[in-house]
Amino acid sequence: MRKVYTPATAAADVEAVFRLLEGRWKLVILFHLFDGKVQRYSDFEKLIPGISQKMLAQQLRQLEADGIVERKQYPQVPPKVEYRMTEWGQALCPALDALLKWSEQKDANPFDET
Repeated sequence: MRKVYTPATAAADVEAVFRLLEGRWKLVILFHLFDGKVQRYSDFEKLIPGISQKMLAQQLRQLEADGIVERKQYPQVPPKVEYRMTEWGQALCPALDALLKWSEQKDANPFDET
């Protein structure tokens, strides 16, 4: 059964979701993992110029702790670590895509008076 929301509880739950995605690099990391893509740590370093190793590790750990990203470490030398979206994380794709389409509507609206 679906949860019944009041305006206050709906706002609180959406704010909680936004807090999961807070961070300068989390959304960039997620967009690199959408569509079932698998990335290695070193791939992220190349794909996201300007991110420090410390910040990349921190953002990936947070996404993993929140259940959005899963980490797989292979027992080899040198270490090989891969990241992918969890099933729950992948379900976020349509929501973020909807936000992008929503933002495009403002730019495409000829009747906007702002």
